[in-house]
Amino acid sequence: MNLVLDRQLVGFWGVVLGVLIVAGIVTRILKSRAHTEQARVTVENIGDRIHSWWVMVGVFSVAILTGRIGAVVLFAFVSFFALREFITLTPTRRGDHRTLFYGFFVAIPLQYYLIAIDWYGLFSILIPVYAFLYVPTRSALSGDTGNFLVRVAEIQWGLMVCVYCVSHAPALLILDIPGYEGENAKLLLFLLLIVEMSDVFQYVWGKLLGRHPIAPMVSPNKTVEGFVGGIVCATLLGTALWPMTPFSPWQAAAMSAVAALMGFAGGLTMSAIKRDRGVKDFGTMIAGHGGILDRIDSVCFAAPIFFHLTRYFFAR
Repeated sequence: MNLVLDRQLVGFWGVVLGVLIVAGIVTRILKSRAHTEQARVTVENIGDRIHSWWVMVGVFSVAILTGRIGAVVLFAFVSFFALREFITLTPTRRGDHRTLFYGFFVAIPLQYYLIAIDWYGLFSILIPVYAFLYVPTRSALSGDTGNFLVRVAEIQWGLMVCVYCVSHAPALLILDIPGYEGENAKLLLFLLLIVEMSDVFQYVWGKLLGRHPIAPMVSPNKTVEGFVGGIVCATLLGTALWPMTPFSPWQAAAMSAVAALMGFAGGLTMSAIKRDRGVKDFGTMIAGHGGILDRIDSVCFAAPIFFHLTRYFFAR
């Protein structure tokens, strides 16, 4: 990585840390001025979220600095905890225990190992083909046929969204992009920043101008105004960050728009699952954010589309 690109990465982290510091200062000011119980609870929640972001940024920074292996290990743990949260909300039976054991302790390590050794051919079909066929076979061998189709489908869907889809984020590090050798970590950062900031922009615009809910029975807080404002702002942000990517400005805009749109689809879909299960969050692992799956729901849908578009149009 040359000096210019090093400065880009340092500048990126500088902006992120600067935003967190400013957010912390603003939160302290708001806390000193909160005089009602509701205001104090709101500010406390904001403080928890900022503290969690410090932890997440720190962990992710260490993973990036340790190279591909560090990122792969980090996302493997993310998939493990996300799948655990998902399975906790799905009705499984004793006959599924061995199936789940292989899902957690064979499918996840193997999927990420294939990324670590750059075996795209098997990585791309391990779960949608082999795990897809293995799960019903293993559950059928248990002899438990109660709600068989529902149980199997939920386990398969959990593996797809929590493991297969999420694994496409660190898989960006194995792409061979001409003229971009050794810089793939910045492409991963670009994807995560666009998707996460799109969520933030949609929330802010929804609070400021939101009048027309998109799917009120699924997520009343998601509005047309918030959706449009969030996608536009995320696209503009991605366009401004094109120097840290292998894309031209208009390509960065298009890729950012696609990532933001798929992130919205992921958030809406996971909200529907929570509504179906009657819960507010998938878990409580991250203070102020809920569970791991609540934080990566947008990435689940955005990562595979972003990866395959990049691989098809820009990689060797």
